[in-house]
Amino acid sequence: MSAAPRVIRLLIADDEHLIRGALSALLSLEADIEVVASVGNGVAAAERALETKPDVCLLDLEMPEADGIEAATRILSTVATKVVIVTRHARPGVLRRALGARVSGFVPKSTPAEDLADVIRAVAAGKRYIDPEIAATALTAERCPLTDRELDALRFSRSTMSVQDIADRLHLAAGTVRNYLSSAMTKLNARSRHEAAEIAWQQGWI
Repeated sequence: MSAAPRVIRLLIADDEHLIRGALSALLSLEADIEVVASVGNGVAAAERALETKPDVCLLDLEMPEADGIEAATRILSTVATKVVIVTRHARPGVLRRALGARVSGFVPKSTPAEDLADVIRAVAAGKRYIDPEIAATALTAERCPLTDRELDALRFSRSTMSVQDIADRLHLAAGTVRNYLSSAMTKLNARSRHEAAEIAWQQGWI
């Protein structure tokens, strides 16, 4: 008699309740996948991952409080698990960010549930899966001309935070942050820090 397949313990994080519920229901139909946690934001994903120690975390890219890549970074720093990012908008630079965060899988939300289950199995077995179309787009995307600190300043500029607020978050002087923002605006030919932040976001750099 053959041994029963190893059950893969899965955490799902998606801020859209219907999608999160559908993914949980469909993937739970797989005999070798058990959904051990289902949450609606990146911070909760990191907390529940630490509690439940899943084999694989399936994270939506666009989530409040911490996006999928930020959540992946937090999770992988504390839990021995694998992360698969799912996204509706595969912006060019996002894949590079994801790979830099040691994400093991990157797939579009249009992926059928049975194919997604196969990706989860592959990642749980130690393999990596990147959607071919997303990979091809990333290879032809423009390289980011901004420094890490410029990107940090722009990332916070997508909110309503003031320059002083950003400086406090980054533990920098306000004048230093202004210099980073000014440099980023020049490099991106943007008229404001908010326009520069939008350009960087559209490119997937932040």
